[in-house]
Amino acid sequence: MKILEGDILLVVDLQNDFCPGGRLAVPHGDAIVEPVNCLAREFAHVVLTQDWHPPGHSSFASAHEGRKPFETFEARFGIETLWPDHCVQGTEGAKLHPDLRIPHAELILRKGFHIDIDSYSAFLENDRRTPTGLGGYLRERGFDRLFLVGLALDYCVRYSAEDALRQGFSAVIIEDACRAMGDQDSIDTLRRHLVESGIFLSQTSAIL
Repeated sequence: MKILEGDILLVVDLQNDFCPGGRLAVPHGDAIVEPVNCLAREFAHVVLTQDWHPPGHSSFASAHEGRKPFETFEARFGIETLWPDHCVQGTEGAKLHPDLRIPHAELILRKGFHIDIDSYSAFLENDRRTPTGLGGYLRERGFDRLFLVGLALDYCVRYSAEDALRQGFSAVIIEDACRAMGDQDSIDTLRRHLVESGIFLSQTSAIL
């Protein structure tokens, strides 16, 4: 797959708390660090995203008395999942993985910093109304196709790819440079949904 001038690599939430040993670890999340580094060297343009929650964020189970991680709760904009405290601003867990080597990244976009709104997508917070500004940035820079990698495939990568399509961009998920939280059955169902939605699925071997 040839990389064109209007292409950009979006590296989603490759942070300590989403890797083994972190507060909300994605299984084998750190296994994608080196493939992502290799992919990034092929792209002239790269954007990184970073979950960046304030202490006491409304998506944390600890912010709701008597509630536990992975339960659901009624947020002001709908049903949301409660998580362990993770990616708290200024903590080690919120830092990008130390082996990530993308010095030419042009933007680090932080999301989830509104205390009462969680954020999966790199484009919109979970209220589906509050923009992060990424769409405008990409349009103003003249990009039209996103290649997505990172954590987790079934949450932030998925929602970012879906919102990229809604905002008029093409989206390609490089599957083997992602890891998911769900089991194989849920991942297979997700793959079918993504393809039916118009999102392309690819592998690092098609890029490198």
